[in-house]
Amino acid sequence: MAAVLLAVATPGGASAQTVLDGNTIVLEGRHVRLWGIDAPDLHATCSGWPAGEIAAAFLHDLISNRSIACAAHGVHATGKLFGICRAAGVDVGATMVRKGMAWAAVKYTRDYVQQEAAAKAENLGIYAHHCLPGPDTIPNPTNAQ
Repeated sequence: MAAVLLAVATPGGASAQTVLDGNTIVLEGRHVRLWGIDAPDLHATCSGWPAGEIAAAFLHDLISNRSIACAAHGVHATGKLFGICRAAGVDVGATMVRKGMAWAAVKYTRDYVQQEAAAKAENLGIYAHHCLPGPDTIPNPTNAQ
C-alpha cells in the first residue's frame, strides 16, 4: 500500500511545501522527489539559459497556494521519498514534463513519455535550449513498464 502525504497551502500565509529544485519538494517536513521525472539540477544552465532555476520556479508556481497530495512510490537512490504528487488534482510531474521543464525518468517508469514527446515536438523549455538529460533518463532494461 502506498502511504499518502497531504498538505494544504494557505493563500496569503506560509505554504506547507517548499521547492528545493525542479523535481523535489518538501512536504510536511519530508523531501519528496517527484516520481517519473528528472529536471535540470538547480544551478544547471544550457547555452546560458538558467534551466535549473527556471524549472524550480515553474514547479513553485505549479504548487503555490494549492492543495498538494502526494502518494509515496518508493525511495530514490538519494534516499528521498518518491511521490506522485497532485496540485489541486493536477499531476505535477506530468505538467513539468509536458511543459519542457523536465525529462521523463524512463530509468524508473514510462509514465510520462507521451508528455515528453509532445514537449520535444513543440521545442519547449529544455528542448529549445538543448539541455543534456541526466542518468535517470536512460531506460533500465529490467524496467518492464
